[in-house]
Amino acid sequence: MLNPIEHVFFDLDHTLWDFDRNSKLAFERMFRIYGISVTLDAFLEIYEPINFQYWKLYREEQITKQELRRGRFLDAFGCFGMHFDVEILDAMAKSYIDELPKDNHLFDGVLEILEYLFPKYQLHIITNGFEEVQHLKLKNSGIDRFFSTVTTSEEVGLKKPNPVIFQKALQKANTIPSKSLMVGDTFEADILGAEAVGMQTLYFNYRKEDIPLQYLKIDCILELKKHL
Repeated sequence: MLNPIEHVFFDLDHTLWDFDRNSKLAFERMFRIYGISVTLDAFLEIYEPINFQYWKLYREEQITKQELRRGRFLDAFGCFGMHFDVEILDAMAKSYIDELPKDNHLFDGVLEILEYLFPKYQLHIITNGFEEVQHLKLKNSGIDRFFSTVTTSEEVGLKKPNPVIFQKALQKANTIPSKSLMVGDTFEADILGAEAVGMQTLYFNYRKEDIPLQYLKIDCILELKKHL
């Protein structure tokens, strides 16, 4: 049961913005540009867990942004016996990032829940995504108008679950943790990170993962109505 809330903070990718669907469309265009012959479904089956691990290392400050962008492609293509010069890998990585915000499918119910919440709460974004594309995603998908503040990891210089990014977001929102709710899909980064600074949390469990029973969770974004 949530205590009274005034501010709701959302993660963006995999919570509001349907990253997997939009990413697949971006890869389709990138594969055409570079004449990649591997079938996309086969590639994504290999790439997605690799990408997940690289993002974990990136959150933990073990690798740089460039190492993330380059390494996930190097490893994934390597599984198919495909090897590219560093310059080509970097160009493909940039092409993918450039293509990513061109499609802006949201999860089912996102517009409805934001319209429902907007008159009642101050809404905000906290994201580990790259600065140059996150604002484009919000604008191009038409949901930027709902959010009073957007806090990115590149702006702060630290990534969720580091407490500093949550503290910065709370400061920008001019609120306190006890009146704030964090909604996100990554248990470690979004839920444990927000909890550590005293925020209330709600886990968006679209991957159907097991988490400790004491944490509130929803399986679809419209279930927020049950809690707010």
